[in-house]
Amino acid sequence: MKVIAFDADDTLWANEHYFQETEHQFSAFLEDFLPQHAVSKELLQTEINNLPLYGYGIKGFMLSMVETAIRVSNGTIDAKSIEQIIGFGKEMLEKPVELLDGVEEVLRALYGKYRLVVATKGDLLDQERKLKKSGLEHYFHHIEIMSEKDVPTYAKLIRHLDVAPAEFTMIGNSLKSDILPVLELGGHGIHVPYHVTWAMEHVEAKVEHANFRHVTGIRDVLNYI
Repeated sequence: MKVIAFDADDTLWANEHYFQETEHQFSAFLEDFLPQHAVSKELLQTEINNLPLYGYGIKGFMLSMVETAIRVSNGTIDAKSIEQIIGFGKEMLEKPVELLDGVEEVLRALYGKYRLVVATKGDLLDQERKLKKSGLEHYFHHIEIMSEKDVPTYAKLIRHLDVAPAEFTMIGNSLKSDILPVLELGGHGIHVPYHVTWAMEHVEAKVEHANFRHVTGIRDVLNYI
């Protein structure tokens, strides 16, 4: 093994629960127009429709909230309310970076023995901000902020790192984005689940592969590297 890549959001630091908290806040804010569960459903559909345009991250989420608010209110929502919804997103952008338990311990143990990489989806500026705030930047040989995590994108990253797929391990919380594409290429995947997962990352799959490992916490990855 030469390269060990880490997903960032919900693998190195907490992320999804901030989105869920804001979604609940947004749904309650629009309760005069629709029940909260219906607002959440509308927002998810808007996010799905907008992914090809906006990609992943808080800024796209903000735009999807605004679009959803306009739609569920039949265009009657006022400018002050739109301003408040934008404020929900700005609050997310100012959240502290909360490292997950055991992350720095694992990075210290691996640093200098392997090339460590961050491979994450999201908005470039926001992910750079979080990485800087995290205090982890110095552990990593390379930072890759990806518009999508699929087989072609991972293949491109592995070529850029000048290693064979069998020399590449990906560690992350999403089977769909972090594990399955890498296994398909012949790399290794270690799944470290997070307690909440975005609906778009859910996948009904039982993974049976010689290069796959499932652990309950990030410290356990050291047993397989």
